[in-house]
Amino acid sequence: MIRQIIALGGGGFSMEPDNPLLDDYILEQVEKENPKICFIGTASGDAEGYINRFYTHFNEKRCNPTHLSLFKGETDKIEKFILSQDIIYVGGGNTRNMLVIWKEWGLNNMLKKAYHNGILLCGLSAGSICWFEEGLTDSIPNQLNKLDCLGIIKGSNCPHFDGEKERQDIYKDKIRSGEMKKGIACDDGVGLHFVNEKLEDIISSRADAYAYSFSSDNGKIKEIKLNPIRL
Repeated sequence: MIRQIIALGGGGFSMEPDNPLLDDYILEQVEKENPKICFIGTASGDAEGYINRFYTHFNEKRCNPTHLSLFKGETDKIEKFILSQDIIYVGGGNTRNMLVIWKEWGLNNMLKKAYHNGILLCGLSAGSICWFEEGLTDSIPNQLNKLDCLGIIKGSNCPHFDGEKERQDIYKDKIRSGEMKKGIACDDGVGLHFVNEKLEDIISSRADAYAYSFSSDNGKIKEIKLNPIRL
């Protein structure tokens, strides 16, 4: 069973409505003519506008879009619903709140089960860092902090690396000090494609966007710039 995660530093339908490259790439990874793709907008409080943008975008593509709302409680058979999908697409927002709510509903374990059943997991920002052991999050206003996440992928993750400049120094400092595990940061428009927990490809919808690998060596930061495949 092939297990896949595609973690986007930023981009996709909610940030680049006129640039479909990342979302098209996600759909192409499922070998079905019309894959079922479910949007989970917990991090935004299931904002109606966000959900509507998802449908506007994916209704134009070869897929069957749907969504799961935990705030409006549209189904009591959540696990059955999740396991019937081909792709789970997690939106951005407050990662800390999202993970607390997922745990309360048991969705964290349902998503892990979906992953091991071969359902592709993906998302941007909150929907990127949630799959790692740790992420750098702005869930508390005016702060950037380490957050323990689901731990499917080893190490840490930082999205919006070029879009929010203050993230760069803080992420490096936390890895240098040992507060955060080694990891990968992604510019907006860059995605990390993991297959069976191994980084298979780095992709980008933009010409000048990159990913960066960071680790600590005796208190010194080690940085490697990673060139993505330009879609």
